[in-house]
Amino acid sequence: MSDPMRPRASLRTAVVWDVLREALDRRMKSAGPGGHGSRAVLDVLDTGGGTGNFAVPVARQGHRVTVVDPSPNALFALERRAAEAGVADRVRGVQGDAHGLFDVVERGGFDAVLCHGVLEYMEDPAEGVRNAVAALRPSGTLSLLAAGLGGAVLARALAGHFSEARQVLADPHGRWGEGDPVPRRFTPEELTALVSGAGLAVEAVHGVRVFADLVPGALVDGEPGALEALLKLEAAAAEVPALQSVATQLHVLAERESG
Repeated sequence: MSDPMRPRASLRTAVVWDVLREALDRRMKSAGPGGHGSRAVLDVLDTGGGTGNFAVPVARQGHRVTVVDPSPNALFALERRAAEAGVADRVRGVQGDAHGLFDVVERGGFDAVLCHGVLEYMEDPAEGVRNAVAALRPSGTLSLLAAGLGGAVLARALAGHFSEARQVLADPHGRWGEGDPVPRRFTPEELTALVSGAGLAVEAVHGVRVFADLVPGALVDGEPGALEALLKLEAAAAEVPALQSVATQLHVLAERESG
């Protein structure tokens, strides 16, 4: 089954999407008829969801998605993208951010919350996680994606910027210098501690883009079958703790236990 979005974008999203889709399927089955409604349709919140990289595919699975993003331009692109995908009736864009989340959405109103690429830009990442958790219904699911510290060290070193690579390790926020566009990065231990501290049970940790950002594009685009092979390698590496520590991004899946 071919997907026109697959080639390059898939290297960035494949691992997270596979994990998320399975988690939503499990949540949908557990909700079922007699759950929140007459049929198992989930309410999903995507904080910082931008133009809908995850929101639109989630809506195509049949779920209702609310996207909170500070950018009007991103929300306009989201609206257009949802319409083109035929899911405009299941995607709602709201201008706002994770800091003031409950100015625009209700507490405890969602079966799943996606917090992807948000914590890096928050002054207080713990607040971002607490807000995401507070938006969940009992037994809700959190999908958290954030920049990995080890991946930045490896990338700077392989580019020959050895002092910058060392600076990532020394900097309290994992930055390589004033020109670094990412305000902070995390280790797997830091992310899981934030999630556990907010009262969730960590179900799984995955490394995202362990190799994809390091492999020259010519090797992927020029060799038949190379993309599929790299995708399979990324999927296999995602669950290996030693490789998670050098991933460009880290994904944490967690559950809010009822009661």
